[in-house]
Amino acid sequence: MSAGATPAPIPWTPVPPQLVMAYSVCRGITRSAAKNFYYAFLVLPRRKREALCAVYAFMRQCDDIADDPRLSLEERRQKLDSWLDALHRAQQGHPTDDAILLALTDTQRRYHIPAGLLDELAAGTAMDVYANGAEEVVSNSTPGLAIRYKSFEDLTLYCHRVASVVGLVCIHVFGYRDPAAEPLAERCGLAFQLTNIIRDVKEDAALGRVYLPEEDLAKFNLSAAELLATPDPARFRPLLAFEADRARECYQAGEELIPYVSEDSQPALWVLVHIYRRLLEKIAEQQYDVFSAKVSLTVSEKLRFLGKGFLQRLI
Repeated sequence: MSAGATPAPIPWTPVPPQLVMAYSVCRGITRSAAKNFYYAFLVLPRRKREALCAVYAFMRQCDDIADDPRLSLEERRQKLDSWLDALHRAQQGHPTDDAILLALTDTQRRYHIPAGLLDELAAGTAMDVYANGAEEVVSNSTPGLAIRYKSFEDLTLYCHRVASVVGLVCIHVFGYRDPAAEPLAERCGLAFQLTNIIRDVKEDAALGRVYLPEEDLAKFNLSAAELLATPDPARFRPLLAFEADRARECYQAGEELIPYVSEDSQPALWVLVHIYRRLLEKIAEQQYDVFSAKVSLTVSEKLRFLGKGFLQRLI
């Protein structure tokens, strides 16, 4: 070794009690915030359940930063950049006392999750905090409201990053060998995200966001401005039914994906697909009125799916 050379730093490794604490924090975040995912996680073996709680907690932190009303858009962008930089440092072996990053980096190593997927998750969240004029955002004439995407093809990039990539991360934790599972996981994630977009139209508009594509609004003679007043559910029904049909086509991929993942994870994927599909159908049963009240499954409805999932695991 030359006199000027310095040894590479030894990557820091958390001790078991730190990881136990870290996963406990992530489990608490998931239990309180993941209204649908958590029920599916319960059917998984403990290690896989903890791993997906770590992934969810990371996503939740990204979303909370992007949606923080106390911060300007610029401050949110800076905070997201700092959060992602902290992740990269933890991935490189630098010490961290952040419970979410401790659990996430352990999960990433344990299940060989490509780092690029986690970066894409953060990039998807960042798409929500770009001001008008960013490449992905289409400005409209209604003050305080922006139609985010011109076409469905534009919207799919956002859905890929915030949902399809989640599907890819999940199958790494579930376990799979056939690469044919990957496009199925991506389409399953798209189905979940389209369901969320339909359900949350009113809530998103209150945040100044319209995810319904501009060309789809125009196709049904609708304007974003109607979302800021008191929307007429009957006027939006055909558009939301149109988007729901797109989601239904993608849910078939979720069913096809189940046999591709490891047997101990198949019941959890079944529960997740059926909870989300049932949510979409419940919206349809209410004539796509997502404006009077937020549509959701009751605890008893989720528990029925959970019970069927546990039964599948036993047999």
